[in-house]
Amino acid sequence: MQENVFFFLKAKNSVKYLYDNISVEDGLALMRKHKYTAMPIINKEGVYVGTITEGDFLWYLLDHPSIHKEDLEQMEIRELIRGDFMPPVQIDVPVDQLFAQSLKQNFVPVVDDRQIFIGIVTRQSIIQYLMNNADKYIQQ
Repeated sequence: MQENVFFFLKAKNSVKYLYDNISVEDGLALMRKHKYTAMPIINKEGVYVGTITEGDFLWYLLDHPSIHKEDLEQMEIRELIRGDFMPPVQIDVPVDQLFAQSLKQNFVPVVDDRQIFIGIVTRQSIIQYLMNNADKYIQQ
């Protein structure tokens, strides 16, 4: 296989992501607007800081039953990020490692050597590639 991560990359300029300093309320509204169940989060310098899911919002609300809407307007989304969830890969990672990571998550965030978010690789794009090239990999 000659492909590398760039071959599968959906570049940052075509990916919906959130900034870590927006409010929880705004973050959830943007996820709803774009109809995503998970979105990457970056800081103002462009560094990937994590991924947030609908479940993260739900679990927070269930764990804090007395929270008010006004609190969610003031609270920043960075407070909900799980540090070990959906780790990124470096742009120069071997493709087999990228594929292995995609088995655990719907998309794989990709960063450069400074941890700057440069895009994602979706599991769908990997499966599509493998389907289109199945004849190369099937032993006869």
